[in-house]
Amino acid sequence: QVQLVESGGGLVQAGGSLRLSCAAAGSIFSIDVMAWYRQAPGKQRDLVARISNTGTTTVADSVKGRFTISRDNAKNTMYLQMNSLKPEDTAVYYCYAVSLTEYDYWGQGTQVTVSS
Repeated sequence: QVQLVESGGGLVQAGGSLRLSCAAAGSIFSIDVMAWYRQAPGKQRDLVARISNTGTTTVADSVKGRFTISRDNAKNTMYLQMNSLKPEDTAVYYCYAVSLTEYDYWGQGTQVTVSS
């Protein structure tokens, strides 16, 4: 089992920055890929960025150049640095992990609100 806990969400003005953190606990040795998803009200949950256990990253086109995903395996923590935030970035952001045996894990989510 893997437990994921997000932190760092909040209210920020457009153009501002936030850094989200996702701390993993439990069977962390089994984690392969980690990712950030987001879900706005009335919309589906979309992939924002993902990072492999070797550091290979993928970032959605909608946030490319503004968001950076990183991972500190020594601290069992993943980060999402969000710069130049826009009102359309407002959503609940979820941490996600998949194990080497392909079990999925989700965090509880953290709200990010960007005011115009």
